[in-house]
Amino acid sequence: MVKLSVDGLKKLQEKAAGELMKEGRTDLLICGGTGCHATGSIKVIDVARNEVKARGLENTVKVVETGCNGFCALGPIMVVQPEGIFYEKIKPEDVPELIESQVLKKTPLERLLFKDPVTKKRIPRQDDIPFFHNQLPRALRNKGIINPESIDDYIARDGYKGLAKALTEMTPEDIIEQMKISGLRGRGGAGFPTGIKWGFARQSPGDVKYVLCNADEGDPGAFMDRSILEADPHAVVEGMVIAAKAIDSHRGYVYCRTEYPLAVKRLGLAIKDAREHGLLGKDILGSGFDFDVEIYQGAGAFVCGEETALMRSIEGKRGMPRPRPPFPAHKGLWEKPTILNNVETFANVSQIMIKGGTWYASVGTETSKGTKVFAISGDVNNIGLVEVPMGTPLRELIYDVGGGIPRKRKFKAVQLGGPSGGCIPEEHLDTPVDFEEIAKVGAIMGSGGVIVMDDHTCMVDMARFFMDFIQDESCGKCTPCREGTRRLQELLVKICDGRGEPEDIQKMEELSYVIKESSLCGLGQTGPNPVLSTLRYFRNEYEAHIYEKKCPAKRCVNLLDFEVNPELCTMCGLCFKACPVDAVAWKKKEVAVIDKEICIKCMTCFDKCKFGAIF
Repeated sequence: MVKLSVDGLKKLQEKAAGELMKEGRTDLLICGGTGCHATGSIKVIDVARNEVKARGLENTVKVVETGCNGFCALGPIMVVQPEGIFYEKIKPEDVPELIESQVLKKTPLERLLFKDPVTKKRIPRQDDIPFFHNQLPRALRNKGIINPESIDDYIARDGYKGLAKALTEMTPEDIIEQMKISGLRGRGGAGFPTGIKWGFARQSPGDVKYVLCNADEGDPGAFMDRSILEADPHAVVEGMVIAAKAIDSHRGYVYCRTEYPLAVKRLGLAIKDAREHGLLGKDILGSGFDFDVEIYQGAGAFVCGEETALMRSIEGKRGMPRPRPPFPAHKGLWEKPTILNNVETFANVSQIMIKGGTWYASVGTETSKGTKVFAISGDVNNIGLVEVPMGTPLRELIYDVGGGIPRKRKFKAVQLGGPSGGCIPEEHLDTPVDFEEIAKVGAIMGSGGVIVMDDHTCMVDMARFFMDFIQDESCGKCTPCREGTRRLQELLVKICDGRGEPEDIQKMEELSYVIKESSLCGLGQTGPNPVLSTLRYFRNEYEAHIYEKKCPAKRCVNLLDFEVNPELCTMCGLCFKACPVDAVAWKKKEVAVIDKEICIKCMTCFDKCKFGAIF
C-alpha cells in the first residue's frame, strides 16, 4: 500500500466519493452492528449477496454491511439507497421477495416497511421516520451509511480531511483554540472542556506524552461508544491523531473492554489500514509528524472507566484510582503528561477542524455546546442510539425520538447517567438535557445512557439494582465506597424484603452524603445518586414498603402473594402454560387457581396475564 500525501488523500477522496455514491447503482445497506448481528443480520447479508449474484445484478446492486444503524429494536435493518427506503425485522427468507419488489419492480415491499407504533401507519423513507427525523447526527454522521471496515468509504465522506488540515495548515495552538471555541466538553460524563484539557497537556513539560481514548463503557443500558467504534472507527483514530498533534504526543492507546469483540475487531482493522495508508506511524501525510496507536483490552471492571484507574490498568497494575492532583495532564500514564477523552469526544474532532469551532458551537446551550449521543432503552417504543442537540428537553427525547411508552402504560421515571446517575420523574420531563440543568434535578449527564421506566417499575427495587452494581464494582481502595455502598445495599434489600424500619430512610440519607463527600473517585462520589434521587421524588414508595409492607408497583416479590381474580379471569390458561413450577391449576372453561405453597413468586403469571386478573 502506497502511503498517502496530502494531494494523494485528495485524489483518493474524489475517487472514493464517486464509488460510494455511484450513479445508477442500488445499495442495500444492511446493519452489521452487534444488535443486528444478534437478531440474524449476518445470515440476511449472506442471503442478499447470494441472491444478487444469482440474479446477475452484481453491476447494478451492491450489498453493504454497515455499522450500527441506530434503530436497534428493529433489527435486522436494511436501508435501500438512493431511495432511502427503510426495512425492519428482515428475515433471510424475506430477501428474495424484497429484491424482486424493491430493486427490480421499484415498488417498496410494504409488509417490511417501518410501522409507527402509535399511528400503525407504514412509513417508507427513513428520513420521514420520527426516530431519525428529530436527530442531528454529527458524531454519528456515518452510522449506517458506510462500510466501517473500508477506509475508502470513510475517506469518501471527508475522512482524514480534518487531519490533513490540522497537520499542514494549523499549529498546535490553532487546534487547541478551535477546540476551545467549539465548547466541546468531554462526553464521558465529567464534561470538562476538551480544549482546556488539551491546553494543559500542551503546556506540561516533557518529551513523552500520551493520548488515551476511553472505550471502557460500563454503564448498564449504555452502548454509545461501542456503536461508534463498530460503525465509524476511523473517526476515533483521526480524532486521536489531531489531539496528538495538539499536545505533541507520539503514542496513544484505546482502552476498550474485551466484551466488545466486534468493536475491537473493526478498530484494529481501522488502525491497520490507517497505518498502511500513511495516516498513522512515521511522517503522517508527509508532514514530518509521527504518532501511532494500539488497543489495550480491559477485563470489564467498571472502575477502570475512571481515568487514573484506566491508566494504572494500562501500566499492568490493578485498576484502582489515585488521588488528584496531580491531574493526568501533568502526571498521567507512567507519570507522563496525558490526555484522556472518550470515544464520542474524539469522533467530533475532525469535523471541528474542517468546519471550525464556531460551526460546532452553533447548536446547543450557552454552557453545553454541540450534540450528545444517547442510548435509549427500557420501557420505550424506539430503543436505540440517537444524537440530538444539547438542550433538547427530556420529553422530546423520550416521546418524539423515543416514540413514547409501549402498551399504553404511563411514564414513571427516567434514569440518566447510569448507576451513578439519578431518576427523574414526570414533573421534570421538560428539563433541557445539558450538564447543568440535569444536575439541578438530581441526575448527571453521564456518558449518555437513558433508561425509561413505566408505572410497573418499583423505584426502591430500581435503587437496589443500581446499588448492587455499584457495590459489586467498587474497587475497595477507599473505605467510604467499599463499606458505605455495601451498607446502602443491605438497607435497600432489607426494605424490599419487607423488613424495613422507619429509621432506615434517615440512615440511608446520612450515609449517602458521607459516601459522596469522602470517596476517593467518581464511582463512590456519585454512587449514592440513585438512592438520593429516588428518596427525593419517590419517598412515598419507601414509606409504603416500610410502614404498610406493600410494594405499590407489585414488583418486590417478598411483599406479594399471587391470586387470581375470578371476575377478571377469562379462563384462557396463559398463566397455567407459563408457570415454570406448575403452581397454577387450570382446566378449560374454568378459572385458574394459584397454589401459594408451590408458587415461587417469579412474576411470570403476572407478566403473561393480558387481562389484569393476577393480583
